[in-house]
Amino acid sequence: MNIGVLILIVVGGACGGLSTLYIAVSLFGTLGFKIYRKIKYGISLYN
Repeated sequence: MNIGVLILIVVGGACGGLSTLYIAVSLFGTLGFKIYRKIKYGISLYN
């Protein structure tokens, strides 16, 4: 294979993997923060 194609494959795979990881971490971070606020301050989970 051409070296340029391999570089594009690696960069594209890294972008996809990092964006997926960011979304997963953000989801659990937001849920954790909402649960923390619910426990500490009694604020609704839907606000």
